[in-house]
Amino acid sequence: MRAHFCAAHAPHPVMKRGVWYAVAAYLLWGIFPIYIKLLQAVPATEILAHRMVWSLVVVAALLTLQRHWKWLHKLAADPKVILRFVATATVVSLNWGVYIWAINSNRVVDASLGYFINPLVNVLLGAMLLGERLRPVQWVAVAIAALGVAWLTVQAGTLPWIGLVLAVSFGTYGLLRKTATLGALEGLALETALLFPLAFSYLLWLAYNHQNTFVDAPASVRVLLALAGPVTAVPLLLFAAGARRIPLSLLGLLQYIGPTLQLLLGVLLYHEPFVAAKAAGYALIWGALALYTSEMLWRNWRAPAAAAAAPK
Repeated sequence: MRAHFCAAHAPHPVMKRGVWYAVAAYLLWGIFPIYIKLLQAVPATEILAHRMVWSLVVVAALLTLQRHWKWLHKLAADPKVILRFVATATVVSLNWGVYIWAINSNRVVDASLGYFINPLVNVLLGAMLLGERLRPVQWVAVAIAALGVAWLTVQAGTLPWIGLVLAVSFGTYGLLRKTATLGALEGLALETALLFPLAFSYLLWLAYNHQNTFVDAPASVRVLLALAGPVTAVPLLLFAAGARRIPLSLLGLLQYIGPTLQLLLGVLLYHEPFVAAKAAGYALIWGALALYTSEMLWRNWRAPAAAAAAPK
């Protein structure tokens, strides 16, 4: 089905559940910097490794409780599934790593930029890879956002690479998961299983060299590192469940929740600089998102009326 993707194109109950799953995921991601800041004394690469290891523990426990392991037969029947999830595991680990580093380096505001750009990245990916046709207003929104990125580059003297890497990696992850054959829990289990050997080996290497924070840290830090499993798994499961039930464009619309919370945390709680020059670049991107959102809402509002007026 080629897509303008509006709410009328999907079964209402499925859409409704998908929206709530996505909203919950973005709320949790929005406050995620608070958790990372509590671990600021731990190197970003070690936090990343713990996310991979403890996430597998959590999803394996859930699958065991549900006695739900039959999906593994799909892997034997179609090895291409594993290759697809090698790709999703790669892009999500890149996203996690850059994000953790940014938060620990007091770049929460810069990280929020990536998730403001992400909805428009989703639009472009949908157009290029899913055959979704962009309307003129959507092209204008993309162009305005590009101007915002260009302005941020000029005023900072460097490309806003943190935001761009986060936007592209997470957009790619959403696209791959949307078209994946495994469900949310099964897919996350496979991703973390693929990442586990590297992560666990790295933690063993740190321990061998007496650099593993988990070994010598206070109990509170150990608990926080172990919580990386549920803190990571829960919003990812919610996101994956939502992504499979709602259009990519609507997923991008709901995504504004996360970066708004992140930006507010960066500026108001962590007192990161947000000077007028940077605000101007963000304003262009917000304007693009406002234009894109308004056009989408207007079309969705018109769709039921147009359907009612159509000849029977």
